[in-house]
Amino acid sequence: MNTYDLRHQQVRADHNTRDIINQAISALPEVGLKRAAEFLAAMGVPSSVAVRTLIYPTRRRH
Repeated sequence: MNTYDLRHQQVRADHNTRDIINQAISALPEVGLKRAAEFLAAMGVPSSVAVRTLIYPTRRRH
C-alpha cells in the first residue's frame, strides 16, 4: 500500500458485514455481478461498500 491508501483505509469494525461481503465475492463468478449486488443490498450492506468491493477489487480491504 502506498501512503494515500493508508491514510484513507479504515479499520474494519463490523466482522458480520465482512463475512457477508466475502460470501458475495466468492459467489461472484457463479452468480454474476447483479445477483451479488442484490444479495449485498438485501443483507443491508451500504451501496458504497458494495460498489467498492464488487466493481473495484483493488480497493478491497485485506
